[in-house]
Amino acid sequence: MVIPVIHPAWLRPPVGMTDGYSLEMTAKDRPALAEAASLIAPETPIAITFLPGESMDARIAAAADVRAFGFEPMPHLSARRIGSHEELEQIVRRTVAEADAHRMFLVAGDPPVPVGPFADTMALLETGLFEQSGVTAIGIAGHPEGHPAMSEAQCWDALDRKHAEITRRGMATLIVTQFGFDADPFIAWLETLRARGIDSPVRIGVPGPAGIKTLMRFAARCGVGASTAVLAKYGISISKLLGTAGPDALVDRLAARLTPAHGPVRLHFYPFGGLTRTVEWINDYEAHHP
Repeated sequence: MVIPVIHPAWLRPPVGMTDGYSLEMTAKDRPALAEAASLIAPETPIAITFLPGESMDARIAAAADVRAFGFEPMPHLSARRIGSHEELEQIVRRTVAEADAHRMFLVAGDPPVPVGPFADTMALLETGLFEQSGVTAIGIAGHPEGHPAMSEAQCWDALDRKHAEITRRGMATLIVTQFGFDADPFIAWLETLRARGIDSPVRIGVPGPAGIKTLMRFAARCGVGASTAVLAKYGISISKLLGTAGPDALVDRLAARLTPAHGPVRLHFYPFGGLTRTVEWINDYEAHHP
């Protein structure tokens, strides 16, 4: 089967802001995926995170479930959590064979010291294993609000080098950003990205609807900007941390400000409140924004 380097959905402009969205899940979310599957648009890309404590078999089984339900799996690989070249080869080759995966998302990972020979995303790419195994697209992270361990210049340098290496190896680059609460950093970052000559598709990270305390916990863990002013734009009051919040205001602002000059852009939802709840929000938003 021939898999296009860029999914055909990218070749047409989005009908609405949530058209062509993608989702994220963990290996433990397999029952939640089964519950939500009938609500998810066909061929939706679904990323499977690489969390500590989850086995290789569990992650591959989750990717296989994604494919079996008619969606597009994009497994994460965390460089510093992979113990050997043999482990990496087994992960990649098994995921391609068992889940028909043709895109993978690479990150360095949180551990300050690698457990094996891979210190970062470049070390994974330089093995040549991905293109040799039939992977046609590599996802990498974008950080519109910066990275806790890197300067802004270092972030851009790393993105430039990864994009160049992926291109050199004949694969497509897909950029997925960290989630945020404010449209302004996303728009500014996109403008800088395109000015640097990178025209790769971008997926903007959007937090799915969740309890406000849950959103705050993930924001603190990920270093996302969550000042009082930013949260007010998003619809959260610091004085009222009970209840839930959805991304309506953020998605509305992105829809109002994105133009063709920002290049191919879609939304990537982090389902902090659960897959079903997130997809129900997406479908409701689509119904009210035809």
